[in-house]
Amino acid sequence: MPTIMTLAGKTFEPDLPNRLLSIATEIRNAGGRAFLVGGWVRDALLGRTCRDYDVEVYDLTQDELVPILKKYGRTNLVGKAFGVIHLAMKGLSLDFSFPRTESKVGYGHRGFVVHTDEKLSFKEAALRRDFTINAMGMELPELTLCDPYGGIDDLKKGLLRHVGPAFVEDSLRILRGVQFASRFALRLAPETIELCRTLSLEDLSIERLFEEFKKWLLKPGKPSLGLRAFLDIKLNEFFPEVLPLRGSWEDLGEMLDNMESLRRNFANAEAAGGAVGDAECAPLSDDQVMEFAFAAFLSGSPKTSLKFLERITNESHLVKNVPLLLDAYCGLDFAIVDDAPALRRMAVKLGGLKLLCLLVKATPRKYYAAAGESEFPEKLWQAAASLDLLNAAPQPFLMGKMLMDLGFKPGKQMGETIKQSFELQLDGKIKNAEEAIAWARSRT
Repeated sequence: MPTIMTLAGKTFEPDLPNRLLSIATEIRNAGGRAFLVGGWVRDALLGRTCRDYDVEVYDLTQDELVPILKKYGRTNLVGKAFGVIHLAMKGLSLDFSFPRTESKVGYGHRGFVVHTDEKLSFKEAALRRDFTINAMGMELPELTLCDPYGGIDDLKKGLLRHVGPAFVEDSLRILRGVQFASRFALRLAPETIELCRTLSLEDLSIERLFEEFKKWLLKPGKPSLGLRAFLDIKLNEFFPEVLPLRGSWEDLGEMLDNMESLRRNFANAEAAGGAVGDAECAPLSDDQVMEFAFAAFLSGSPKTSLKFLERITNESHLVKNVPLLLDAYCGLDFAIVDDAPALRRMAVKLGGLKLLCLLVKATPRKYYAAAGESEFPEKLWQAAASLDLLNAAPQPFLMGKMLMDLGFKPGKQMGETIKQSFELQLDGKIKNAEEAIAWARSRT
């Protein structure tokens, strides 16, 4: 199995399927060359395992490549215009493409004409890529690095630099720069910042916008570096709804990094076998992870959060729950930790208090220290946990069937009785179903 030297100077043996190495050998024997390209190369140089194998094949035509691939599995020409062949094998799927150039001819990300040409050089084909760190290739089967635009040097310098003038042909690359800065601890090159500032995101669908925001906020990394890129490009002018936390972008960056750390800790707790019923270890659902991340990002923007979310997503749970969460967050009083009825009612409103507690934990600690309440995040968490409010809201003890058994008739009176009983339950005056039934019996 071939090995590579990472940027940290360590020997790394990447996860490469033997079948892929065999295919690459056959391609070479037929007079062609096969390169792993894109994110796989970048990740391998960073010592990260990646199983997203994109292979670019040079010096072979489609008619020459397909018979080789058919020996290994089922082939499917994904798109003739893009020259991509999908190979499906047992337990593995691979994409093989041909070198190509792209020409912008229309509006939006579909307004391109693609020309495949197996005789292009790797340098010519890589010119269409976005950033130098994504314009590298490793020739199979030896994993010989091909780096025509200095991507490895940029990785070493922590620099995110565009490859060439074709960068401007897809404005999504602006947001890709933001999420790459976060995920790989990079800063944008000055010339790339200037180029990004000349572009607009107006031609992008909300689906494409949302995907890049998710990668920024949800993939492992340092989100504050993405925020720095966001501000360098002046995307806060395109998204004026996004505001700094209490007037400070630096504090918002700290909030995002704290959010990422807390999110990662919950994922680790789940991997370590934390039981779902254990309030301290219960993993967040995918929807909750997303709501927590976007609430942290919009923590300085409670009044404009809904407008921002409606611009970038159709995810109804985000549009509904994030503004509710931020409204509760901004209205918190330190005294709530000793107010069980208020905590219960807030849990009803939010469907549980875990995300609110996590948002408080992510807040820069100096805010609480300045008010003499340094331990407020821990106190709030413990208060919610002691009342069993972290994972879910309280449910009414008194149900319709119970009332019918007591002789109540379905109708307005039954609904009012259940509502009044629940209010007493939230106040702590009714503590279980037996007490709720006894209270209801006293009203008959």
